[in-house]
Amino acid sequence: MPYKIKETEGFTSQIGHLVSQMDYARKTTLNAVHGLTTAELDFLPAGDANSIGALLLHIAAIEKGFQIETFDGRRPNEQEMAEWGAAYDLGDKGRQQIKGHPLEFYMTKLEEVRKQTLLEFSNRSDEWLYENRLWGSHPSNNYFIWFHMFEDEINHRGQIRIIRKMLPQ
Repeated sequence: MPYKIKETEGFTSQIGHLVSQMDYARKTTLNAVHGLTTAELDFLPAGDANSIGALLLHIAAIEKGFQIETFDGRRPNEQEMAEWGAAYDLGDKGRQQIKGHPLEFYMTKLEEVRKQTLLEFSNRSDEWLYENRLWGSHPSNNYFIWFHMFEDEINHRGQIRIIRKMLPQ
């Protein structure tokens, strides 16, 4: 993989740049968890911490939430919150519900969500990226929202790397 932000086939110029950045962030996230066992994915470094598995599912949940918000123009419904809520919010609910899964489970969730993002991006224009919108109560645009999505992934990848160093040997 070249270390370049570039246009990506199948996408408009600016969306292609965004996709190339998202691809790189995901590649490094997957490298950070390569080979982890279920027990390692479930390890909690402290009583109020998140596991690596929970952080991976959180990354997928955040992307799913941003899909709903930017592509569908709405907030997640009750069914979506039932499926993704523990991963979205983490905390006690996440610690209770997100465990016992092998790495392949998390990788599949990340891949399924990303596949939908890329499909939606392929049907959007650069103008869509720059559309003004409120995000919460803040003036924003779709580009910033999607930049924030993978910025969040990068932050959690840092946590994952720290937790991995704390794993019992």
